[in-house]
Amino acid sequence: MGRLKNEKNKKNEKNNEMSSLSRKFALAPMMDWTDRHCRFFHRLLTRRALLYTEMLTTGAVLHGERARLLRFDPAEHPLALQLGGCDPQALATCARIGAEMGFDEINLNAGCPSDRVREGRFGACLMAEPELVGDCVAAMKAAVAIPVTVKCRIGIDNQDPEPALEHFAQSVERAGADALIVHARKAWLEGLSPRENREVPPLDYDRVYRLKRAHPRLPVILNGGVASIEGAITHLAHVDGVMMGRAAYQEPWRLLAVDPLLFGETARFRSPKQAAAALMPYVEREVARGTRLHAITRHLHGLFDAVPGARAFRRHLAGAAGMSHAGAEYLAAGLALVADRDLDSDRELAHIAA
Repeated sequence: MGRLKNEKNKKNEKNNEMSSLSRKFALAPMMDWTDRHCRFFHRLLTRRALLYTEMLTTGAVLHGERARLLRFDPAEHPLALQLGGCDPQALATCARIGAEMGFDEINLNAGCPSDRVREGRFGACLMAEPELVGDCVAAMKAAVAIPVTVKCRIGIDNQDPEPALEHFAQSVERAGADALIVHARKAWLEGLSPRENREVPPLDYDRVYRLKRAHPRLPVILNGGVASIEGAITHLAHVDGVMMGRAAYQEPWRLLAVDPLLFGETARFRSPKQAAAALMPYVEREVARGTRLHAITRHLHGLFDAVPGARAFRRHLAGAAGMSHAGAEYLAAGLALVADRDLDSDRELAHIAA
C-alpha cells in the first residue's frame, strides 16, 4: 500500500509540474549549442524559460548511447526533448522513452533545413507532408501523457505560406498537438545553406499572427529573429509565446531579464558574474567525471556586454580549448578579470531587455 501511495504522489507531483509548464518564453533547440552544459548554465539565468535539447533523431535514440544522449541534470526542468523523424511508430517509441527519462515535453522537428535531415525525410521537408506529421503527432500523443508539440517554418521552397501553413496547422491541431512553434521564415531546401536559411529568407511575423487568430485554441509560439526581451514582449501581444534562439546563446546576459520582465519574479542573480560564479560547483562535478572544461565554458563567451574586462575574460576562456586538465580554478581566474555589474535596477533591466 505504501509503495502504491508513493507512486501516486510522484504522479501527482509530475502532473503539477506539467500544469505549471509555461510556453510564454522558450530557448530554441540549436544543434551543437544547446547541449546539457549550455542548458544548465541557461537555467542559472532564468528559472521560468522552457529549455529544449538539441534535435535527436529516432535512430539515435533507439540505437545509440541512450544514457549519454538523453542525459540531463534535474535542475534543467522544465525541459523538452526535440525529436527528428518521420515514422509514427518510431517517434511514439522515442516519445515514450523520453517521458520515462523525465522530459516535460516532446517536440517534433519539422523546421530544420539541413541536408542531413532532408536525406532522412524529416525536418523542414515535412512541411510538404502535413498529414504524415499529423499521424506522427497522433502516435506520440497516444504513447505519452506529457505534451507533444511541433516546430515548423511558415513554408518551404515555392509553397505559398498562406495555405501551406494553414493546412499544416490544421493537421497537427486535429492530431492533438499541444502547441505549434513557428519559425517565421520560409526554408529554401534548394539553393540556401542551413546558415543562410536562418538569415536570408525574410521574416513574416504577420503570417504567424494571422495563424494564431485563425486557431484561437492552438497555442502558437513565435520563433525567428527575436533579438531582445523587449521584442519578445511586443510579440506576446499577438501570440501565446516566444522562442529566442541565437540572441540567447550569443548574448546570454539577456536572460537575466526574463523572470522579472516576463514573469514578474526576481532574477536568480543580480549580475552575469554572480551567475557564472554559481556555475562553479557544476564545473567541479563535471570535471571530476572527466568532462573537459572547454565543453562547459564555451557557452559563456558572450556573457558580458560592455563590461570592463570582458575581452580579457573571452581570451582567457579560449585558452581552455587546448587544455585537457583545466578545472574550476581556471574559470575562477577568468572571472577575476571582469567587473561585476549589478543589473538589479530598472535602468539596467531596460538595457538588457532592449
